[in-house]
Amino acid sequence: MGQRFWEIDFLRGIAIIMMILFHILFDLNYFGFFPINVQTGFWRYFAFVTASLFIFLSGTSLTVSNNNSIVSSSSYSRKNKWKAQTVRGAKIFGLGMLVTVATWLFLGSGFIVFGILHLIGFSVIFGIVFIRFKKLNLLFASIILVLGFYLQQISFDFMWLVWLGLKPIGFYSVDYFPVLPWFGVFLLGMFFGNRFYPKGKRSFWIPEVRNILVRKLCFLGRHSLIIYLLHQIIIVGILYLMSSFI
Repeated sequence: MGQRFWEIDFLRGIAIIMMILFHILFDLNYFGFFPINVQTGFWRYFAFVTASLFIFLSGTSLTVSNNNSIVSSSSYSRKNKWKAQTVRGAKIFGLGMLVTVATWLFLGSGFIVFGILHLIGFSVIFGIVFIRFKKLNLLFASIILVLGFYLQQISFDFMWLVWLGLKPIGFYSVDYFPVLPWFGVFLLGMFFGNRFYPKGKRSFWIPEVRNILVRKLCFLGRHSLIIYLLHQIIIVGILYLMSSFI
């Protein structure tokens, strides 16, 4: 197990709080409890920042984990580490597919085809290929971001490349994070990780914070995946109970 850096867990914990807040508002609107448009204006940018933070930190964590393994282990052990990362990415992608099935069964229209779990799982697997490029990842990230944002302005008449970012006409999903441009955000995180956590160590000074609020947010950040998987079930369950008393 490599060294953990509290500031990464802390930022991920903040992203968790932002995600839960956004999904509470989304569900209140979706199920007709409170009319609030979360698809435009402030809340749209809020969701964009939240997702970007998650994906960026995933890229940073992959690089930090790899740098830890380079310092502390043999070449053979590093290969095992990369294999473990591939398995981890596949598991996250598999969880994304379960979310796809669940939303297809319960939502129907707008079900999740390629959401944030699919994207992070994909990125963890293919990000291993980009670890060696270090500074060049900034260039690759820029190209992917520009290409992805350009493709968002175009509609296509086929569905099979929707995961890549080529949306068919009229496509809608409640959670959509295609490889283009979002893999670019992951690569930015990898660049950041190589720049500021080389050899598994910080290249900057930051005090150790023992504030209870910081510790709680770090706890949330360390358990972000299970919280992501459970929070919507809890929110929807509470709203269902509320509806029975209204």
